[in-house]
Amino acid sequence: MVYGIAELHQHKTFLTKNYLIRMIYSVETESCDRVVLKNNCQKIRGSYFLFWRKNLVDIVDSHCHIDFEQFDQDRDQVLQNAAKLGVSRLINPSIDMETSQRVVNLVRRYPNIYAAIGCHPYQALKVNDEALVSLTELAKEAKVVAIGEIGLDYYRDHAPKAEQYRAFEAQLMLAKSLNLPVIIHQRAAAADTMTILRHWGAGGNRPGLVLHAFSGDAAVVEDAVSLGFYMGIGGPITFKNAKDLPGVVQMMPIDKILIETDAPFLSPHPHRGKRNEPARVVLVAEKLAQLFDIAVNVLVKQITANTEALFRL
Repeated sequence: MVYGIAELHQHKTFLTKNYLIRMIYSVETESCDRVVLKNNCQKIRGSYFLFWRKNLVDIVDSHCHIDFEQFDQDRDQVLQNAAKLGVSRLINPSIDMETSQRVVNLVRRYPNIYAAIGCHPYQALKVNDEALVSLTELAKEAKVVAIGEIGLDYYRDHAPKAEQYRAFEAQLMLAKSLNLPVIIHQRAAAADTMTILRHWGAGGNRPGLVLHAFSGDAAVVEDAVSLGFYMGIGGPITFKNAKDLPGVVQMMPIDKILIETDAPFLSPHPHRGKRNEPARVVLVAEKLAQLFDIAVNVLVKQITANTEALFRL
């Protein structure tokens, strides 16, 4: 039996025939419990829950690293946790040539996982002609849906800026030649990232793009929207110290938002600091529904449509 997410913000009681049963699911205990509802949300056993509705809501985690070693011991269980919450499809980006091959192997095993291939800016020195040829070959796999994650990162000095520019631009051109959308990573490099992307997007003859783990300001939102880019929102939107991000996110058109976990990183509140997993993308969806003051089902349906449009799922 499959359950979807309830419309949390339109109902105070759930004793209606619209609801199959009054139950909540715990990722931690992998169990469902009957509850007496007093508020729209409750905390039980230290976990945050959503309530279920008869109609399934199809959720896509648009950015998670389920191939990472943090999931080697319980990967199948993590995917089951996600499926129980309606998270039916995952996009798994790569960070270097090794993970690009590994992710392609992974998606051959799991029908609901799709791959993005490419090299993170930390790996810029490894982006050479041979790597670009290898990425072109890997892109022939039917379930490779994007190039990424690629971009610029000035937060740590893992590669010279000039090498990051070169690797970024080379992979952007590869994406254009393959007509594959792009997953962008940027940290402490918003201005340079947007300058390169404006140049790349000039003329309009380019595939779609998402700014993963969006952390920009209002000006970046305006720039991204004008260029037709999507923006990926994850766990940080739920953090108690997320001072400016909620207001910036509220400036975004809902039809330009994707949701993501970046698992195993950036676990949302109240799980911050713990290993993240795709099931927790529902907490991001719930926070966004609060910010936009709409039902979770309505928001998720639109965001799923956005994700399908970008990645051609």
